[in-house]
Order: sequence, then structure tokens, then C-alpha cells
Amino acid sequence: MELRKQHIVLILVGALILGFLGAYIGVQMGDNKQESSEHVEKQEENEQEGSKQVEQQEDNESSFPDVFDKNVNSDLIPADQMQKFEMAFEIIDENYLEKVDADVLIEGAIEGMLEKLDDPFSSYMDIEMMSQFNEQIEASFEGIGAEVTLEDDIVTIVSPIKGSPAEENGLRPQDQILKIDDESIEGFGLQEAVDLIRGEKGTDVVLQIQRPGTSEPFDVTITRDTIPLETVEATMEEYNGHKTGVVKVTSFAETTADDFITEVEKLEDQGMEGLVIDVRGNPGGLLDQVEKMLQQFVPSDMPYLQIEDQQGNKDPFYSDLKEKKPYPITVIIDEGSASASEILAVALQEVGYEIVGLPSFGKGTVQQVADLNDGTNIKLTMFKWLSPEGNWINDVGVEPSVEVELPAYYYTSPIQAEEPLTPGEKGEKVTNAQEMLRGLGYTIKDNDGEYGKDTEKAVQEFQKENDLKETGEINEDTAGVIQSKIIEQIREEKDDNQLEKAKETLYSK
Repeated sequence: MELRKQHIVLILVGALILGFLGAYIGVQMGDNKQESSEHVEKQEENEQEGSKQVEQQEDNESSFPDVFDKNVNSDLIPADQMQKFEMAFEIIDENYLEKVDADVLIEGAIEGMLEKLDDPFSSYMDIEMMSQFNEQIEASFEGIGAEVTLEDDIVTIVSPIKGSPAEENGLRPQDQILKIDDESIEGFGLQEAVDLIRGEKGTDVVLQIQRPGTSEPFDVTITRDTIPLETVEATMEEYNGHKTGVVKVTSFAETTADDFITEVEKLEDQGMEGLVIDVRGNPGGLLDQVEKMLQQFVPSDMPYLQIEDQQGNKDPFYSDLKEKKPYPITVIIDEGSASASEILAVALQEVGYEIVGLPSFGKGTVQQVADLNDGTNIKLTMFKWLSPEGNWINDVGVEPSVEVELPAYYYTSPIQAEEPLTPGEKGEKVTNAQEMLRGLGYTIKDNDGEYGKDTEKAVQEFQKENDLKETGEINEDTAGVIQSKIIEQIREEKDDNQLEKAKETLYSK
């Protein structure tokens, strides 16, 4: 099944991480003249106050100029066009059947200009969106915990956050959201969909999902919860006699770099002989965090990142590092690795380290925010970010040097069993159930999609082991238990051949 379409990512954090922040995924830049103008993926700081991220990064030098001229030149708009706009406004204001809110018309005009750019990263954020964003940049937030994008005008899951309700309920990269609480969202913009998904902790939202490779959609009921931003998890593992550090980074939040550096130093103190950095399903985050991490690995003789402006001028950024680490490193990526994850992966790849997994998402543009002086903002795509060697991965992604897929059951859909699946049936639903049962350790020699005697026997064995009625048929109860067992197994990262290959690759040279 196709799981690698490369499209520009829009982060959803809040409802789906920060829903209103669809425009802010990827690499963004601060707008602060006095402190740092860190290239931020999830927010842009105001000129005087600075963002909460920036307050923690005051020692960084300003990387980019404030390119927005606050003194707008009204002569840029031809007089006849301005007259046309004013006439349209007046006609609507004086003649529309309902009472018109002038502010709403002005905001609509701004939104329309940005929509005409045909760039999902350039957007208008009203006061409510900005307020929601500022409330949810703390160490935790409420929502279902997933990242989305608009892909071919369909709201699409990029990646669920590890341990989130979205992950626990089996959402996967490239899942398409067709309905929210039984309301079709065909033709909706990302923000419109987000407004339906948002809600208080403890409340439910029902998403109708279309999964690639399957013909029928299915419903998932998700209870919103608090999503903690504990972004770094480190362990020391023995692999063929080697002390191997495995550090999983789930996103790039306010303290990710410091936490990452601390954990790596602990592993080094324990005699680590090789390091695996796992950024699978990591949708990105704050660029200053990934920069700080790369400064630990990319020597000063090559840039760890380049920024290209509208005229094609490239601005490289260097570390002060004298030499590479004395141990091998591999990075694991997948189709849910986006933005800052890709910056990390491609930089380490071009330094000479191995990348294992599947091609990443592909997001390589840079945005900057302009304050409209009333609490609203315009965010506009203005730059590209490039790899150390000057490569642009937008819409392409980072290609792993060792491509490895996870077992087939990782990509299955919930079994649709409103009507029980029975022996003798054929089709996609049967294939899906067989993949799950094989993943759970049952031997099935029937042809895929054919509910034969082996499939019936495996179902009976599963039912017996899970205190279900041993019918040999897959009804809703049996389907639900199979699904929960699969989700549990995936969360425990069993059969993780990508991780195994990453550890093997460390010591293969």
C-alpha cells in the first residue's frame, strides 16, 4: 500500500496537537529584533515580548532580518483596484440581506489574498487562533495528539504522537479524515475541520477514516486527553555485545535539545559504543532545538543547515564542533518524520551517518510572521531550508540509505465486522484480519483474502485464548479484541525490524 506521498505538512497541535496552527508546521522564523529570531516551526515571537521558546534561547544571535516593513506602502495597490475593493465592500455593506460585520469582511479579504497564493503555509491567524496557540505551548496540551495536513484537499494524518489518544486508537500516517462526528468535511479547510475536532478533555470525537490500501472507511471514537510533551526517551541496550544507546525523539519542543544532550551524555558516561536516534512519527517542532542538537554532531567544516531567500542567496549555519563523535550513529525515519526531523536526518546523512527506515514526509519551506497590530497575524512562506550540501527535500523527503518496512500488520485497518466475517468469505476484510492474526503469532496458510480452514482455526484459537465464544467467526467482539491486541503490540514496538536494522547497521562496517 502507498504510504509515502510527499506533501507540505501542517501541524495540528491542540485538537490534533495545535489545530489552529496548521500554518505553522515546518520550519518557521522568529520576528524578534532584540533577542533571537530562531527558526521556529510551531510559533513566531512578537517583536517586544518574544515567545516562550525565545525566552529560553536569549543567547542565540539573530539569524534573519525583520523582513516585514510595518510602514505599508499603499501605493502598491493601484488606485483602480483599491476603488474596486471599496466598491465591493460598500455594495455588500449596504445591500446584503443580512447585517454585515465589517471586521468579518476585512478578515475574509485577507484570507482570500492568502488563499490565492495556493500555499498551505501562508495563512491568516485571527485573535482566537493566536490565543489558542499561546495557551497551548506549555509542557502539555489537550487534544487527541496527532499531526495533520491538507493533502489533495483532504485532511490527512501525518503522524500520531506516541502515547496519545490518536495512537492508542490506532490512527496511522496517511489516514484520511472523511467525517467528524458524522458530518462530512469534504471541501473544508484545515481550520474548519480543526474547529470540529477541538473540545474539552474527556469528551469524545468520532472520526471517519479512509486508510490507504482499503476500500471501505471506518469510524474511530477518540476521547480527548492531556498530551504531555515529554519528547525524549533514552535506553541503553546490549546488541551483539555492544552497548547501544537508543534515543527516541517524539517532537522538538521547548526543552527537547537540553533533554537530548543530557541523555546522550548519560549514555556516553555508561560507555556507549553506538547511538540510534529514532525520529519516526516525529512531526517536527522548534527549529532552534534541532539546531542545538545538530551542533553536537556536525563539525564546523560544513554547515548543519542552509537558508535560501527569494533571490537564491544561501545563508549557511555552522557549529563550533571540532570533530565527529567517536562512535557510529544511525537515524531511523519514516513517512511520519517531518520538518525538523528531516533537518536532523539529512544533516547527519550528509555528514556520513546511515539513515534507516522509509522516506520521510518532505517539508522544506520557511515562513515568517507579520503582526497586523491588532492581535492578528499573517504568516508567509519566504525561504527554503536546505541540507548541508544544499539539497532541498521539499515534496521529496529524505531517502534512507537502508530502506526497511515494518511488518504488514503495522499497516492494517480496524476490522469492519458489523456483519460477522465467516468461513468461505473472500475479500479485503478477510485479508486485513489475516494480517492481524499472523502478526499476533497465528499460523495461516490460506490464500490472502480467503477465509479457509486455517483462518477459521486461528480465529477459534484466538477466541479461546481471550475468553471469547469459540465460533470461528469474526464478530464485532472478536474484531475489537484483535484490534486492541494489535495496537498494544505496536505500542510495545514488537517486531520492530527497523530498530533492529538500525542497530545492526551501527556495527556493520
